[in-house]
Amino acid sequence: MKLQLDHIAVLGESLEEAVAHAEAAAGVPLLPGGTHPRYGTHNQLLGLGRGLYLEALAIDPAAPPPEGARWFGLDRFAGPARLDKWICRVSDMEAALKLLPMAGKPVTLSRGRLRWIMSVPEDGMLPFDGVFPALIQWLSPVPAGAVLSASGTVLERLAVVHPEAAALEALLAPVLDAPLVSFQSGPAGLRAELRTAQGHLRVLQ
Repeated sequence: MKLQLDHIAVLGESLEEAVAHAEAAAGVPLLPGGTHPRYGTHNQLLGLGRGLYLEALAIDPAAPPPEGARWFGLDRFAGPARLDKWICRVSDMEAALKLLPMAGKPVTLSRGRLRWIMSVPEDGMLPFDGVFPALIQWLSPVPAGAVLSASGTVLERLAVVHPEAAALEALLAPVLDAPLVSFQSGPAGLRAELRTAQGHLRVLQ
């Protein structure tokens, strides 16, 4: 059982803020996404090639409040839009959560032709100040990252930064298969390096 990088997510107090922050780094417009009625959120997306993608995500003001906490800690999210989450793909969510129970509980979701299982903590808050990866198991034959057309912008590196980075890396090392991901000591956060179609290297954080 391995964890492979699936996508990265920019959160915002509004979707407009999240999209603007993501587009400023990516250098291209994001595509329309959809809504997640289970958690009262909505998103927009951008294909990053190699099966990876970028998601801009926020609470949907038009949606009724969900039962229980929203995913990705959005109930407590505040401040400027930022790269806030990384999501790893697993082939067997049950096996993954036996190894990493702190990732949350399995929740089955769907939108259109897409179906997936997501790991969501009961309070919505992921460990290590939110920089622990969320887990996803795609039930659809073709996952979202493969459906999205490449934008020309690609992810070159993702740094996971935390005061206890060494402990987080040691916890994930036996199962993490993500060559683009590195761990660094410092204030909790994520930093992605994106290369645009014009060859410019931009930082998203």
